Amino acid sequence: MEPIDKPDHNLVEQQVKDVIQDLFQVMVQVSSYDAAGRPSREVLANELQTLSESLRSVHTAASSLPPGGGPRVPDLLVQYVENGRNPDIYTREFVERVRRMNQLARGKMRAFAAFRDVLAAQMDAALPELRGDVGRVVEATGGRGEAEGERDGAGAGDGDAPGPGAGAGMGGFAAPGGRVV
Repeated sequence: MEPIDKPDHNLVEQQVKDVIQDLFQVMVQVSSYDAAGRPSREVLANELQTLSESLRSVHTAASSLPPGGGPRVPDLLVQYVENGRNPDIYTREFVERVRRMNQLARGKMRAFAAFRDVLAAQMDAALPELRGDVGRVVEATGGRGEAEGERDGAGAGDGDAPGPGAGAGMGGFAAPGGRVV
């Protein structure tokens, strides 16, 4: 979510902060309320009147905003908060879920790259007249022209074991029989 810098939004935000402050003032007056004392009753009535005016002004200002003009809060996050859970838990779980999905996608990309290289090696062996076309397709799909780590975002020392064709050159693949493609 990106911050919204519209004057109407900022006004509503400030008014909501004012309502929170007014609620705090009402809480203070209620906790120190003396039923027998006349000043306590008047002060509490004034605080409630101020709270009512603040709520009315928030409603008026918020009604003037266009529908959907505010930030979009995910429904699942709203449910977390309504159920009394910490929104930081939602954020942590979301980040972990995205990380797992990224790892899965990275694994699929590596598998397809390995399949591409095996297929290219087999096609080169079976159809030598298509070697130039196969080479262009492999290069167009991110093979042979780049180092393995640069192609898929992995750097040296990322903990992965060397893949097929390791040591066979820049993005090369060792075909069956030891021939480097």
